[in-house]
Amino acid sequence: MNTHRRTLLMALPFAISCFANAQTKTPSRPVRIVVPYAPGGGVDAMTRRVAQKLTEQTGTTYFIENKAGASGTIGTAQVARAAPDGTTLLANDGTYAILPYVFKSLPWDHANDLVPVTTTSVSPAVLAVAPGPRFASLAELIRYAKAHPGELTYGTGGVGSSLHFATELFAQSAGIALRHIPFKGAGEAIAAVAAGTVDLGIGGPSSVLALTQGGKLKALAVSGSRRLAALPTVPTFDEGGIRYEMSYWTGLAAPKGTSPDTVAFLQQQVARSMESPDVRSYFSSIGAEPGGMASAQFARFIKDDVMRWKDVAARAGIMPE
Repeated sequence: MNTHRRTLLMALPFAISCFANAQTKTPSRPVRIVVPYAPGGGVDAMTRRVAQKLTEQTGTTYFIENKAGASGTIGTAQVARAAPDGTTLLANDGTYAILPYVFKSLPWDHANDLVPVTTTSVSPAVLAVAPGPRFASLAELIRYAKAHPGELTYGTGGVGSSLHFATELFAQSAGIALRHIPFKGAGEAIAAVAAGTVDLGIGGPSSVLALTQGGKLKALAVSGSRRLAALPTVPTFDEGGIRYEMSYWTGLAAPKGTSPDTVAFLQQQVARSMESPDVRSYFSSIGAEPGGMASAQFARFIKDDVMRWKDVAARAGIMPE
């Protein structure tokens, strides 16, 4: 009897370890996070921070693979076709929600082939103009736009880009008509605002903060329910009398069929990583809120975003190609 009990006690730690491993579905191999954009962009930089923390926390290597092209659809399609074993993830962002209104067909089922895991960041939109006395406030800009329909121009990274949709939503919310000037990329569009080539632009904090803090741009409003800590003197759209609900987000998704336990484990680990002081400091420096949203909540968040942009596309006449 004693020998039998000793054997059971010796086996207990191993059994507990196996049970915990089964419960958490910890990946047994390195995890590839596909970033569907070129290296160096905002999604890439934020995802690398998260991957580093996940590696430290779990002991499993999380690494980045950049697969750029076609507004993120090439890399996204690759993840949608991957084995649902928790070793391939997608770093997606708000662009994902507008893809059905940019492309007539996508090489995966947009609504069903990916499982939202969690957000990695959520950022407000910032409306900016060139520095100077022309527009001292959001209200002044809107008054001018109403008095001169179609005169004010705005820059974006191209037809169907996230900046295009974001600014059309602003115009529709404010009841004004603006003229679209597409550029080759978002950075070029924001630079054109600073240079006075176009009248206004809307972007995420990561693209406008440095220029604003350096006096090369003037921010007139930020989206969200509260002011941005990095731009404390800039009012929200609500304070300016406009209901403008949108945000830029980044997150992780997994292929359809990934087990709920694996998704839950990944969400919990990302949420845990967001509590690290260095991660929080990094996101604060770029004007973003750390993520970690529950998977079910993130799924609803994306669906709401998809429906928001459907209405914007219809009213703006943005047609898929």
